[in-house]
Amino acid sequence: MNHYSQIVILSYLIGPTFIIISHLGSLLLLLTGLSWGAMIWIVLLYVTRMLSITGIYHRLLTHKSYHAPKPVLWIGCLIAASAGQMGPNWWKAHHLTHHKYVEQARDPHSPFTPVEGIKGFLWSQGGWLLSNRFFPEKLPMDAENDPVLKVIDRFHFIPLIALGGISYSIGGLEYLAAFFLSTTVLFHGVQTVNSLSHLMGKQPFQTTDNSQNNPFVAFLTLGEGWHNSHHAFPASSRHGITINANQVVYLPDITFRFIKILEVLQLASNLKIPNETTLLARSYTVNQGNAVDVS
Repeated sequence: MNHYSQIVILSYLIGPTFIIISHLGSLLLLLTGLSWGAMIWIVLLYVTRMLSITGIYHRLLTHKSYHAPKPVLWIGCLIAASAGQMGPNWWKAHHLTHHKYVEQARDPHSPFTPVEGIKGFLWSQGGWLLSNRFFPEKLPMDAENDPVLKVIDRFHFIPLIALGGISYSIGGLEYLAAFFLSTTVLFHGVQTVNSLSHLMGKQPFQTTDNSQNNPFVAFLTLGEGWHNSHHAFPASSRHGITINANQVVYLPDITFRFIKILEVLQLASNLKIPNETTLLARSYTVNQGNAVDVS
């Protein structure tokens, strides 16, 4: 943490503070209840912000699995920041570290290190954000060299506060409570990729880790739960891929569909997807007959 300025440290520490506030703020629903409009607001905020994290933070910014104009990247990162899960540079730094040291001592959010079992699950489900691993070892230079991304990263909490204000202006405390609940559920939805997708599911592709294809997590995260496929092919813009009876099978992947819509609108291009020969070459089923079930 010594290489961060005091301003950056303070800016970053606001992140987990607001996540805690969101958890507590969700309790307002006990007083306000939920109308149909507020429930629709919860779902709308969840889906929009989840797509911005999966489609922009993850597949575009971090893995460059497709190309998009800078305004798409910047606007997408602003929306992703409103999810309360930190800024783009911080997010990319941690995810690249996860891939580099997956399930090793320097993996920031592995369910196997520094503790295992239920404690490991709780650690990977969000406990790591309250530890000294919260600060990335280093920030990615490509993102740091983009002045717009750097501003979004350092002021990542502003879009979140603004969205909370918009929610309150629409429907008072009820919609503010709905905003808090959506933010909290979204936070845990994303964290299930760190936890459940390394603990339960199937491994159709050969990797050096315990990453799983988990349909429940894929549902929660609009396609990110096909995590074994992602670890086998990190640069692929499509995660929803498996192997069945020595055949490539494509799975539901809403984030990929979102990227395809961007492509139709000429806002995305050069989508990276491994060909079927490459997919089969990495599969367990070609040699063993069945995907490995480790649930």
